[in-house]
Amino acid sequence: MGKKSLSSSSQSWWWRGWRYLHPQHNLRSPQLLTLFIISFVALTWLLSGLESLSVEHQLENVKKNIRSWSIVEEEDDPLNVERRRAVKEAMIHAWTCYEMYAWGRDELQPQTRDGVDSFGGLGATLVDSLDTLYIMGLDEQFQRAREWVAKSLNFNKNYEASVFETTIRVIGGLLSAYDLSDDKVFLEKARDIADRLLPAWNTPSGIPYNIINLRYGDARNPRWTGGKSILADAGSEQLEFIALSQRTNDPKYQQKVEYVIEELHKTFPADGLLPIYIDPHTGITSYSKISFGAMGDSFYEYLLKAWIQGNKTESVTHYREMWETSMKGLKSLIRKTTPSSYAYICEKTGSSLSDKMDELACFAPGMLALGSTGYGPDEAEKFLSLAEEDMTVGTSWSILRPETVESLFYLWRLTGNKTYQEWGWNIFQAFEKNSRVDTGYSGLKDVSSGEKDNMMQSFFLAETLKYLYLLFSPPSFISLDEWVFNTEAHPLRIATRHANGETYSTIGQDRLQERFHGRKGRSGSN
Repeated sequence: MGKKSLSSSSQSWWWRGWRYLHPQHNLRSPQLLTLFIISFVALTWLLSGLESLSVEHQLENVKKNIRSWSIVEEEDDPLNVERRRAVKEAMIHAWTCYEMYAWGRDELQPQTRDGVDSFGGLGATLVDSLDTLYIMGLDEQFQRAREWVAKSLNFNKNYEASVFETTIRVIGGLLSAYDLSDDKVFLEKARDIADRLLPAWNTPSGIPYNIINLRYGDARNPRWTGGKSILADAGSEQLEFIALSQRTNDPKYQQKVEYVIEELHKTFPADGLLPIYIDPHTGITSYSKISFGAMGDSFYEYLLKAWIQGNKTESVTHYREMWETSMKGLKSLIRKTTPSSYAYICEKTGSSLSDKMDELACFAPGMLALGSTGYGPDEAEKFLSLAEEDMTVGTSWSILRPETVESLFYLWRLTGNKTYQEWGWNIFQAFEKNSRVDTGYSGLKDVSSGEKDNMMQSFFLAETLKYLYLLFSPPSFISLDEWVFNTEAHPLRIATRHANGETYSTIGQDRLQERFHGRKGRSGSN
């Protein structure tokens, strides 16, 4: 069909209007020229105002999305209310000191009152803290952090980043903030950094390198690993990248991380225990220690949580099966101290056991408790009992790590035993007494002498304080039926995985939006 022509009357109207706007006509009429200039300036001002209004409108929508939910204190145990407020006050202190002395830097150094870029200047503490601020209802602090993310968070850096740390802290933190607030700026940033990490998976085996240059995409492994990939680093990106594919409807992220599991599944041992080093060229594990502590821990955690993240459907059963196999192996590593009879998890090299359990392995009781619900009644009771056994570690320092509090959170949620809340409260009080300073929180070089270090780790705000806050909150608040926590304590929405791998449905989304938007008033006191 040809283009329609204007009617003669339409042409006449159009030409008359344009003739009066044309500069050649206006030059012959000073009054019209003046009117034209004034109209042009006014129109420019109006359009600028509308653009500004659009931005303000977006920010207002974000504010509306910021947790109109709150914990109804009248329906909660007064003791929990008091303790939750204390934890929130600790978060305010830590965050305020970060804002004052290290804004936009990766971590705060309380003793020297400055910041340090431990992760290449990606604002690690700020991004790590987004969901904690949101969950605690610290709206103004969340807004300032959101503005920094939108305007200042830049990933185009000539920096060799840890794929693992960047995934769990930055992608995890951004996706959690998106799931909570529904603000797309977080999703866009998460996709940006994920795209910069993807070349790390371009290896002959699909097992990723552990380090990548964020600007140039050059990937490698640390020299001290002999060129090998680390198990926990290579096998602990599933939650974040699967969630990113779900949120963006782009399967490439999920495909990369699930291929890793497929490769490891091909040669998965009968006891489910993998050495901590894997050759990225062959995909075969190298002779090295087996550990539920550093460099091994989160691989086993993510086998369980990827099953939970997919809502325990048939399409994610292989994750559960691999995890259950690994738990049989874990039981073979448990020993007890004498005469106190505390349980601990050994490390293993070949057939030799080492009586060593580092503090990172303290996540295991929480993992066992969380996984116990997938067994039949008898086996579930055995695993829950194992999770509840007292465990001990042999370290003499404290850097405000979250793993013990994390386990207490899961044990309390799954048993209702308030003893775990009491233990958590004792830990919090110890932090307040020994690690709180005027400029934030410091770790202890030695718990006996009380000598402090010069670092407020980002995970103290992201994990430790969040788990403590939730330990004293009702179980329906960030329900484990609707959310799964990544290894940096960032809650991600559970989404049902269907057999074709294409369609997802979010668990609890209606109830989530009802909580976020259904109440006009917000309580800033819980």
